[in-house]
Amino acid sequence: MLSLLRPLTKTCRAIHASAALHFPVVPFKLSDIGEGIAEVQVKEWHVKVGDRVAQFDQLCEVQSDKATVTISSRYDGVITKLHYAVDDVARVGKPLLDIEVEGEVEGAEEIKEEKKEAAAPAASAASEGAAEPEQAAAAGKVLATPAVRRVAIENNVDLSKVSATGRGGRVLKEDVLRHIGQITGAPSSASTNIRSSPAVGAAAPARVVSFAPLSEDLVVPIRGYTRAMVKSMSEALKIPHFGYNDEFPVDGLVEVRKELKGMAKERGIKLSYMPFFIKAASLGLLEFPSLNATVDKELENVTQRASHNVSLAMDTPGGLVVPCVKHCEQRSVFEIAQELERLTEAARRQQLSREDLTGGTFTLSNIGAIGGTYASPVIFAPQVAIGAIGKMQLLPRYDRHGELRPTHIVNVSWAADHRVVDGATMARFSNRMKNYVEHPATMLAMLK
Repeated sequence: MLSLLRPLTKTCRAIHASAALHFPVVPFKLSDIGEGIAEVQVKEWHVKVGDRVAQFDQLCEVQSDKATVTISSRYDGVITKLHYAVDDVARVGKPLLDIEVEGEVEGAEEIKEEKKEAAAPAASAASEGAAEPEQAAAAGKVLATPAVRRVAIENNVDLSKVSATGRGGRVLKEDVLRHIGQITGAPSSASTNIRSSPAVGAAAPARVVSFAPLSEDLVVPIRGYTRAMVKSMSEALKIPHFGYNDEFPVDGLVEVRKELKGMAKERGIKLSYMPFFIKAASLGLLEFPSLNATVDKELENVTQRASHNVSLAMDTPGGLVVPCVKHCEQRSVFEIAQELERLTEAARRQQLSREDLTGGTFTLSNIGAIGGTYASPVIFAPQVAIGAIGKMQLLPRYDRHGELRPTHIVNVSWAADHRVVDGATMARFSNRMKNYVEHPATMLAMLK
C-alpha cells in the first residue's frame, strides 16, 4: 500500500512545482508622481525579499525634493528582488522591485526566466540594505541617513553606541541629540516656538561637547529636501530683493498668550507665539493683498491670492523645508496652532505630503527659534514677500510718557520683490502687523 502512495506524492509535488513556475515575475516600476519629478530617494522599505504582498499594501517610502510619498503595491504576489537599498536614488519609470505575480497581469512586462536565473547567484545590494536589523548589526553597519551621520560627526558621536528608536533599528537625529544630552524627548528640532532670552542670573544647563576634525573628506549627496532648496534659491537669485527691518514691542502679546495657555492646554493645543504672528500677518494681508501674491515666470502678471497660505521655513533632519498653513484668513489662532503642530511633527519625521509643501502665498521664517535677531531672508519664488521673526528679548525702552522700562521686543526683517512691490507698501504692512501684535485686542475687531 505504501509503495502505491509514494509515486502519487511525487506526482503531486511535481504538479505544484510546475504550477509555481508559470507565475510571471514582473518589474514593479516607479510611476510618475507628478510635478516633473524624475527621481526620488528611497527612505524606507516596508518589505523584503520573500514577503507576500497584496494590492494596496505599502512597499516603501520615497522622498523627492517636494514631498515624501508612500508607494503601494498594484499586484498580489511575492517579492523576489529589491533594486535599491535605503538612501539610493530611484528614477521614475525604472523598476523598484520584482514581484512574482499570482495570476495573469495585463500589460505587465514579464522578466524572462533566463535573465532571472542569471541574476540569482549575485546577492542584491538592495536586498542586503533591506534585510533585518540583526543582519545589518552583525555586519557592523549602523542604519542612519547622511544627515544623521553628519550630526554625529559634528558632535563626535559613535553611532554604534546610540540607542536607535527608528523603524528597523534606524538611528534618528533625535536619538543622537538625546545621546549627547541636547534633548530629553519632547522637544523637536523643527520647533517653531519663539524663544525668550533667559532671565538675568539664570544658569544655563551645562553641556560638554567636544569637537574633532574629520578623519577624511565626507561627501554628502544633495538629495531630498536639500535639492528643492538648491532649486528655489537658484530661482531666488533672479529676484531683486529689498529689505526692511523693524522691532515690535510685544508686552501685550506676552500677556494674552499667558491668559490663553491654560485654555489651549485643555484642548490639547501647544500654544506658542508663532500662531499669533501668523494670524496678525493674515489680517495685515487683508489690507495689503498685493503682498499675498505670486508672479509668473514671464513677469507679465501678478496674481493676488484669495487664500492666505502662510509658508513656514522649518529646520528638519532632512534639511530646510517650507510647508504652509493654508487658509489662515479662515482659521482661529487655536486652529492655526493645531495645524502648525501637525506640520512640525510631520517635518520632524520627514513625512510632509506634497499638499503640505505646495500652494504657499506668503512666507514667515522663525529665526528666533535658533537665536537670531535680524536676518536678510530670501524670497521663496514665485511669492513676492517674506518675513524673518527674531528671538524675543527683554530690553530697555522709553514708553509714550518718556519713562524707561523693560519691554519685550521682537525684531522682524522683511524682504520683497522690488519688481512688483514698493518699499512704502512693505513698510505700511509691517506697521499694520506691528499694531496687531503690540495690541492683540485689535485683532478682535477684524475677526468674523
